[in-house]
Amino acid sequence: MTDSNALDPEDRKIVTLARSARARNGVPEGAAVRDETGRTYVAGTVGLDSLRLSALRTAVAMAVASGATSLEAAAVVTEAAAVSDADLAAVRDLGGAGTPVLVAGPDGTVRDTVAAG
Repeated sequence: MTDSNALDPEDRKIVTLARSARARNGVPEGAAVRDETGRTYVAGTVGLDSLRLSALRTAVAMAVASGATSLEAAAVVTEAAAVSDADLAAVRDLGGAGTPVLVAGPDGTVRDTVAAG
């Protein structure tokens, strides 16, 4: 477990944004990514009958659709124990294997930080 107060302020910001998206939309997960210019993209889980996307893949897609060419970091707020391989692959595709993914619980406490690769 990581003390969220010990996080870099920009990392703490994306965890807070991810947590807010989860709570505001009443979805299982919230996520936020920060691109190479410092812009952030926030998303929640998409659960339509015809389209299912995790919050993290949705946030990555929003970054790509907005012109981002790389990622500095990602955060996901979830009750799940780990980030799926598909989510890590999406972050890796845009940010590279070393992109950190902060995994936090619903209370915003960062439980783990994993590399996308």
